[in-house]
Amino acid sequence: MAEPEHNWKFAQCFGDKGDSDDITEADIISTVEFDHTGDYLATGDKGGRVVLFERNESKRGCEYKFHTEFQSHEPEFDYLKSLEIEEKINKIKWCRRQNAAHFLLSTNDKTIKLWKVFEKTLKIVQETPLHQDGIMLRPSLPTSNNLGTSPIAAGNLRLPKLTHHDTIIAAVPRKIYANAHAYHINSISINSDGETYISADDLRINLWNLDVSDQSFNIVDIKPVNMEELTEVITAAEFHPLHCNLFMYSSSKGTIKLGDMRESALCDQHSKVFEEEEDPSNKSFFSEIISSISDVKFSKDGRYILSRDYLTLKLWDINMENKPVKTINIHDHLRNKLCDLYENDCIFDKFECTFSGDGSSVLTGSYNNYFHIYDHEGKSDITLQADKSAFKAKRVGSAKNKMTMTGNRKRDDFNVDAIDFNKKILHASWHPKENSIAVAATNNLFIFTEL
Repeated sequence: MAEPEHNWKFAQCFGDKGDSDDITEADIISTVEFDHTGDYLATGDKGGRVVLFERNESKRGCEYKFHTEFQSHEPEFDYLKSLEIEEKINKIKWCRRQNAAHFLLSTNDKTIKLWKVFEKTLKIVQETPLHQDGIMLRPSLPTSNNLGTSPIAAGNLRLPKLTHHDTIIAAVPRKIYANAHAYHINSISINSDGETYISADDLRINLWNLDVSDQSFNIVDIKPVNMEELTEVITAAEFHPLHCNLFMYSSSKGTIKLGDMRESALCDQHSKVFEEEEDPSNKSFFSEIISSISDVKFSKDGRYILSRDYLTLKLWDINMENKPVKTINIHDHLRNKLCDLYENDCIFDKFECTFSGDGSSVLTGSYNNYFHIYDHEGKSDITLQADKSAFKAKRVGSAKNKMTMTGNRKRDDFNVDAIDFNKKILHASWHPKENSIAVAATNNLFIFTEL
């Protein structure tokens, strides 16, 4: 049976377009995020840099151009714990725009920064009070041969004149939120009230006010008294998109807990827990590892929750806790390779997931630089590849860079031994208003759009 056609096309790529494999670790993109309008796009990399792109209004379709770049974080050293703190940007979140400037949060493992990005006008001195020979012109002194005073001959007095020279995009850190996390920060999420945000590490979630950088409130703490009794860690956290009192966080045990800040100051007692009991017949040495949730997202209306673990993508209804509405197998063909994936650490890869702006589709990544777009019910699977071949495909008008598959694929359809596990799509973001997506593939940023 012929596979259904789709209209997703490769549109653009930023980064190294050549065939060189000399990619430095610092250039690898570690996070991607559209702003609330979709007119701006941010990436962060392992070198601590943030790069911003803006919509190119002179072009048709969804195309972007370079806006600005700045160094957000530098490598540090924790002398108390004798630990190096990487400059890698873990997450970027845009604040809702209220004036001509942009504000965004960026974080590495320990420190969160609020950046202001704005247009700055540079002026230069065009005229000076110097004569051509470099001598300062002095005003004529008043005459003293009468009782009155004559006015200064102002024609000889010249004041410096400033004229417009250039307009640059400046980035300055307005707030630095430091020293609040003992463990690595994995998530930040801005509240719908626009005033507060949460930051989560392995064992704690803190609530911040954007205007207060020296104080935060601990709202979740799962650290046991005896660390030997530790059984799970927090893997991701996010605020509800509409209700400022609700937030959720996921764990390495495969659970998603919904917290309500109205109930108590410390939200250790969750109001809801979303968990699916594992089939005992499927239990193995790798069960706990592959059940760990790497990312969770609310739908735009807050009705659904999307979660990603190593093998599957799950869609939850916020009103049904005992099982997901839909489970989509992403890596079912890798079940027999879990031992090898454990040996090469790929089993610990943290794939992100995201909803489309209208909530009708979901997106997540895979290996070989493939990523998958599913409809809300998981019936259709559009598989695209963010790879350098996309450039050639665009030049010759080929459709080889896009593939369409149904959700009922067989394991035999994959040549597992041919998979390049070094090429993986971990980070992606969906345009909030259009069917356009930004995908990070190593050091390249790909834009795909549905025509």
